[in-house]
Amino acid sequence: MTPPASGPDQQRDFLALLTARARDVVLRKPVEVDGALDLVAVCRALAAQGQTAALVRDGARVGIFTTTDLRDALLRPEPPAALAVRDVARFELVEVQADDELLDALLLMLRHRVHRVLVRDGAAVLGVLSQLDVVNLVANHSHVVALQIERAAGLDELQAAAARIDDLVALLHGGGIRVERIARLVSELDARLFERAWALVAPPELAAASCLLVMGSEGRGEQILKTDQDNALLLRDGTLDAALVAEAARRFEAALAGFGYPPCPGGIMLTNPLWRQPLAAFRDTLRDWVHGSDPEGPMRLAIFFDAVAVAGDATLLDAARAQLDALAADHDAFLARFARAADQFDEPGSWWTRLTTRRDEQPLDLKKLGVFPIVHGVRALALQYRVRERGTAARLQALVAAGRVDAALARDVLDALHLLMSLRLTHQLRQRAEGRHAGNEVRPSELGVLEREPLRDALAIVRRWRAFLRGHFRLEAV
Repeated sequence: MTPPASGPDQQRDFLALLTARARDVVLRKPVEVDGALDLVAVCRALAAQGQTAALVRDGARVGIFTTTDLRDALLRPEPPAALAVRDVARFELVEVQADDELLDALLLMLRHRVHRVLVRDGAAVLGVLSQLDVVNLVANHSHVVALQIERAAGLDELQAAAARIDDLVALLHGGGIRVERIARLVSELDARLFERAWALVAPPELAAASCLLVMGSEGRGEQILKTDQDNALLLRDGTLDAALVAEAARRFEAALAGFGYPPCPGGIMLTNPLWRQPLAAFRDTLRDWVHGSDPEGPMRLAIFFDAVAVAGDATLLDAARAQLDALAADHDAFLARFARAADQFDEPGSWWTRLTTRRDEQPLDLKKLGVFPIVHGVRALALQYRVRERGTAARLQALVAAGRVDAALARDVLDALHLLMSLRLTHQLRQRAEGRHAGNEVRPSELGVLEREPLRDALAIVRRWRAFLRGHFRLEAV
């Protein structure tokens, strides 16, 4: 198996992707038919070869006949068997040469509002290039990872796929892909990775009678680079052997550690019995988190609130969520205590002043200062108003639609979140390339002008957001 690219190889691969030529794609060799052939015979030839388009030769002319042309032809008064294909084909084709770049071919398709172009090598016709061919080539890197996960026969093969995900992140971010799109792609690949790993370590009877959850940023679909594990297991009430469950949990944690996910310092993992419970017992735990006096209760509940099922019986998660909705309904004191965490972190000194000082070496924690207040504030509002959407962006959209948050504020908050995520990812990739721990902190001295000014604007939005939360949940009185 080819090892994943890294470092300069990633940049070279991405440039190669952008500058690929039309001849680099496996072109579809279309069916070629004579222009005098009737439509029924043409459709018969297409069906025999599993094609949806045919090149039409009519003397010196070359045209194309597609299923769209067939649709239009069926509206004509003549029966299909009496229509020659040259009478309905299109001969004004958009063409590219084999050495033209794919980007140019795609721009021609957009400009002429067509889905296919003819590819020639000089005068010779090589085939037809479609928009789908271009998309498939660009998506090939992620598709390869997905296939590698799906076909993995063991944890060693999954480990190789996990390494490819990190390489894909660096490639996409370096190519200017928006951070929220990278996060969605990584989230989908991670979900497949966790599901396949669980299938490899969990006995069938356990897999069928449980629900594997990922939580935190992974659950929200906002995780990009690998951080600590945040997972849990809900068990169907019954007679599952405790030792069997514990062993599967241990193997799963070890597998994820091998993939590059370090153990969670707070023990939010399957190996912790608190996060590995039958549904009835977990309902009692939820009740204690809401009504009990445990200071860790609100944050544990916050972590669970972001849970998403990646394997097993998802109805177990639905039942737990329904319990949480019932417990938190109209419980203003708890909601205020829950929301207060969004206002808990304060950086020493004035970040505004520090961002104007280029020599400041004291790090700023982007998660504590910006990402967490946004994410947790939206999470608190989602809990209050029973918003079930998975990610911060979707939750904000639902809150705006319900009239709970001003649309302009929501737009600014989401822009700030994406800016903070992108800046954090840039510095994490740089830290990792330098052999350092990829964390949440950045030094003002390391920020360029085009990073410093947007960061200052984003943190000003966070300040407004925190003020909104304090007023909404009456946090000054808590």
